[in-house]
Amino acid sequence: MLGRVIGWVRAVDGVSFDVYERETIGVVGESGCGKTTLGRTVLRLIEPTEGIIIFVGKDITKFNKKRLRSLRKDMQIVFQDPYWSLNPMMLVRDIIAEPIEEHIKGEIRVEERVGELLKLVGLPEEAMWRYPHEFSGGQRQRIAIARALSTNPKFIVFDEPTSFLDVSVQAHIINLISELQQKLNLTYMFISHNLGVVQHISNKIAVMYVGKIVEIGSVDQIFEEPLHFHLAVSV
Repeated sequence: MLGRVIGWVRAVDGVSFDVYERETIGVVGESGCGKTTLGRTVLRLIEPTEGIIIFVGKDITKFNKKRLRSLRKDMQIVFQDPYWSLNPMMLVRDIIAEPIEEHIKGEIRVEERVGELLKLVGLPEEAMWRYPHEFSGGQRQRIAIARALSTNPKFIVFDEPTSFLDVSVQAHIINLISELQQKLNLTYMFISHNLGVVQHISNKIAVMYVGKIVEIGSVDQIFEEPLHFHLAVSV
């Protein structure tokens, strides 16, 4: 007001946690508490104003654009809405092939790799020759997952990947995500407001409230002895 700063809004503030190889950390909290901002900041899709992000022993907040670009193949994200996260003008083949062609060096048969990824997420190979609008919401999310897997990442952020899907489809996507983790030795951050889903898929859970992690612990600790009032009411 009148050109003066009267206060700051901190979307995420003072957050600290670890996630280990082949582990899933679930991040829960009410809408607007900073879950998505946290997930995107971890990947440096949103630039942090301070702090550090250690990935495989290196502080990636110090990476320049070139080093960060080379890191992208190891850190991927699956967005919340499968309807806007896929380019409607591109064939599924091109959607999945784009990161392969950008990040994977050496000889690789792109269409063969795309077909393998589609089968891995439960879709037929011939789906690569269709457009996103020809698929259901659950099928589109499978395509988004295939795209995230295309560069053989170590770490994937799932930003409420089932919230736009029918209840009947949600369980299939959650089971697929769990199976892929076991098969490919992946590490996840799974963001959701659905406590049942987070309980099913996570090794440990971080509870967020107004931009802060107010509680963190194993699944049993969080669900058997919740310290945060909002979580206790939800349970």
